[in-house]
Amino acid sequence: MGPSFNEQFDQHGAWRREFAHQIHRLSEWMTDHELMDAAVQERLHRLEAQVRSDKVMVAFVAEFSRGKSELINAIFFAGYGRRIMPASAGRTTMCPTELGYDASVAPSLRLLPIETRLQLRGLAEWRVKPDRWIEIPLDVHNADQIAKALEKVAEVRKVTRDSARALGFWHDELPDENPVPDADGLVEVPMWRHAIINIPHPLLKQGLVILDTPGLNAVGAEPELTVNLIPQAHAVVFILSADTGVTRSDLSIWREHLAASPDSLDARLVVLNKIDTLWDTLNAPDEILAQMNRQCRTSADMLGVPLAQVVPVSALKGLAAKITCDDLLLESSGLPLLEEALAKGIMGRRQAILRAAVATGVAGLRAETSRVINIRRRDLDDQMAELRSLRGKNASVIESMRHRVEQEQREFDMSTAKIQAVRAVHLKLLREVFHQLGAKSLKMELAELAQMLQQKGLKLGVRKIYAKTFDSLRGTLDRAQAAGIEIQAMLGGTFRQLNAEFGFSLQVPPPPQLEQFVQELAQIEQSHLQYLGVGNALKLVQPEFAERLVRALAMRLRTVYESAANDLELWSKSATAQLDAQLRERRRSFARRIEAVDRIQHAATGLVERISEIEAGEEELVQLERRLTELTAQLIALPALAEAAEDTGLMPA
Repeated sequence: MGPSFNEQFDQHGAWRREFAHQIHRLSEWMTDHELMDAAVQERLHRLEAQVRSDKVMVAFVAEFSRGKSELINAIFFAGYGRRIMPASAGRTTMCPTELGYDASVAPSLRLLPIETRLQLRGLAEWRVKPDRWIEIPLDVHNADQIAKALEKVAEVRKVTRDSARALGFWHDELPDENPVPDADGLVEVPMWRHAIINIPHPLLKQGLVILDTPGLNAVGAEPELTVNLIPQAHAVVFILSADTGVTRSDLSIWREHLAASPDSLDARLVVLNKIDTLWDTLNAPDEILAQMNRQCRTSADMLGVPLAQVVPVSALKGLAAKITCDDLLLESSGLPLLEEALAKGIMGRRQAILRAAVATGVAGLRAETSRVINIRRRDLDDQMAELRSLRGKNASVIESMRHRVEQEQREFDMSTAKIQAVRAVHLKLLREVFHQLGAKSLKMELAELAQMLQQKGLKLGVRKIYAKTFDSLRGTLDRAQAAGIEIQAMLGGTFRQLNAEFGFSLQVPPPPQLEQFVQELAQIEQSHLQYLGVGNALKLVQPEFAERLVRALAMRLRTVYESAANDLELWSKSATAQLDAQLRERRRSFARRIEAVDRIQHAATGLVERISEIEAGEEELVQLERRLTELTAQLIALPALAEAAEDTGLMPA
């Protein structure tokens, strides 16, 4: 059996820390040798930020009383020697709960009051308003205090039906989904809209984020949860109960919120929890195993997932086994198999994505830095040829060369006006693209859909408007792609002219490819279709629900547009930074050439000394290039080392 999820996440954290350390070393080395330009600095910064701040989100989704919180306790918090997340009989987690760690914030439980649902702000907007959250400090050295504080996520309150309706928990058109009123006609709703737990657990400190969701009624009431948080999770653990299998409400959650995008099914794990309820002393072990296997096959068939993605587990027994160090019970609980599936699924995919990003980023970094080194090498070659031509020449020839260098310098300085004009056109085109991908333009593209959803009554024709909206969004990305190609063509013509006139070696990088963002749009479009179907038609009648849906959709789309704009900006910096670098190196070259002629004029040994200096400089460039190759190769090799460590259970020191 391979390493557990906890062990593999530890290995992932060690790799990330080592990578950040290597990036820092490379950055210092490049700064010391004046190889750092704007594009290189941006690439280094993005690589380091991507790896250092990489988050891995695991969402636990299920109907009430399937054992989500107990499973979280068993996998992540058994080291505390007790339950941390509330996991008693009945409903426990009543509001979506995020567990993570931010070192800039004190350990705490932050709770957003349910009344905030009466306003149309989304969760992301409330996150930046700390004064509206209730904050409870957590004592990281006191497990009992933490567990006691976290009981608040299970708090409820009773309200009238009108209040429940306004909060989104009562639907006259959907009586089966409504909570049961008590004798006084009051209904139970969560006390809190959202909870954020900030705690320095070892895995959370390394970037793990755990999302514990409430049941069907609460999940459906918060579109931002199902539109943004769950779809963006790197893995979703869907929990069933072994004694009931796939119930009607389980199937409803799966179809509406988890199975919308076929591409994401490989990131879904189905846990058949509470297998200890099948451990009947009257049945033989073979009969118990056959019954459990039958439930797994039935669940896999009903949900449309491979049997290998259904894992039978007893979270209760697994937690008890870890606390009491009972290896036999732990094996029987099935928890190690689930942890291994999580490790291979989540961490395997996440590390593959990071490996690809690292390889791409380092390749670009190496190419841009090598270009600067080649500029210096070419400059030294030109100087060497120039100086060797002065051997045995008299003072008038040397003076004539000085005048020629000064004339070249004046002509070069005059060219800066042309370069500035090119920059102005380039920036104008780029600003137009950024405007197309800006928040204001996105709002306009969503206006017709928002207007349709805000109309009273049934939203007839909404799917047609929805499809039209996404066609428009794709058109915006297509125009951004076309603008990138236009900018690349313009720079290409200018660079060829500058190369011919001034002997530069400018090369425009290939135009940015935005196809991945078009694919993201397709995934978002597909994952939202269920909200426009017959099953949600009655929910869409409510203006508040429709408004929250549009806001959640807008926030996710804004992320796509911003990512596309960031890629365009990085590409633009890569194109212009080499121009800046060659201008800078050329100015230095003129200064060095004039200095060399002056030294030759005033000292007989000046020519020999300068030629020796250039030879030493050429050797230094060879060493620089060799060291650059070594440092970047180490960065690319780090993911491979981490992968090898996964196979051996070890990590490099």
